Amino acid sequence: MAKESKETQQPPIIFNNQYIKDLSLEIPHAPQIFKEIKEQPKLALDINIQSKPLEDSVYNVLLNISLNADVKDKKLFILELSYGAVVTLNVPKEHTEPILGIEIPRLMFPFARNMVSQCLNEGGLPPILLNPIDFAALYAARQSKGKN
Repeated sequence: MAKESKETQQPPIIFNNQYIKDLSLEIPHAPQIFKEIKEQPKLALDINIQSKPLEDSVYNVLLNISLNADVKDKKLFILELSYGAVVTLNVPKEHTEPILGIEIPRLMFPFARNMVSQCLNEGGLPPILLNPIDFAALYAARQSKGKN
């Protein structure tokens, strides 16, 4: 009987689907700006995580990435990606919020980072690879803002 219960036990996190909800790349000063790229552009990165329940134990998580770059005080590009995942959680309710705010985005990030890099590359821009993100620190910062 112990073997039977182990087989029916569900994994704590199931990724049902991952998808691009929205992807946008704007290069407002193209093609002239390409001649001005002589050094690493100044980057501004903003990450936002949203989650909402879809049905019992099923959630939609959006990892929103906004990346802007400037060259000599001119906008090189504006990239916005909203990358989503539909997940099923088989965890106690008290763990749901941290998993949705930390673990799910951490697992999604390599795919989103690849999309950002590929989009910029195919847009004719120099390669940019986003550094890993500390989603636990982002979650803690959001929690402390919500309590103030």
